[in-house]
Amino acid sequence: MSPAMNDIDNPKVCLRPGTFIDSDHPSIIAKLESLLDPTADDIYRAITLYYHVRDALRYNPYSVATRPEDYLASTTLASGEGWCVPKALVLAALCRGAGIPARVGYADVRNHLSTERLRATMQTDIFYFHGYTSLYLNDRWVKATPAFNIELCEKFGLRPLEFDGLKDSLYHEFDIAGNRHMEYVNDRGEYLDLPYEEMMRVMRKHYPSLTGSSASAESSELAAADWEADVDREVTP
Repeated sequence: MSPAMNDIDNPKVCLRPGTFIDSDHPSIIAKLESLLDPTADDIYRAITLYYHVRDALRYNPYSVATRPEDYLASTTLASGEGWCVPKALVLAALCRGAGIPARVGYADVRNHLSTERLRATMQTDIFYFHGYTSLYLNDRWVKATPAFNIELCEKFGLRPLEFDGLKDSLYHEFDIAGNRHMEYVNDRGEYLDLPYEEMMRVMRKHYPSLTGSSASAESSELAAADWEADVDREVTP
């Protein structure tokens, strides 16, 4: 490694298990054994893992948690659902376990894939700390965003984000009808692992009813609500 190279830029460092990207967890290893052809190349395996995380783990923003252990990739894999941050961690863990260097990135985005209940709780249309994964393929870093499962995209009239392992797959700028859907407003950079304390500080500031000292009945009500049912109400004319 060049002396000027930071750890975040070193593919070998981005293969190591992390606190939240727990790629050495038995459940991560078992999932890899069930999904991957060991003779396939890295791009094919990365694509396989991307689509598994995108569609087999359901997107559910009502599952926002405050405990560190809830953000372990193995925890999200076991639950079968999560929002963009934990789903990106799962993809990173699976890729590292498969020998594909991976790191995670974050940005603040204006996102219209939401429900009346979520908007009322967040009190903003900006999703702070939107998560994605960067994978080292063909000697370059490529961004992948496995957040929104295909069924959810279809309900909201979005083209699901595809990933070919060659170019960035980052966000839905417009929906199928041509309306602006998502806008990146602030890039927070990429990390070896989830910057948990930084994320919680930002979320406490912007979503006090969910994660701040005043969080109580409102956050419990959101966690207990049915995201899928609320989505159906949101998209029904």
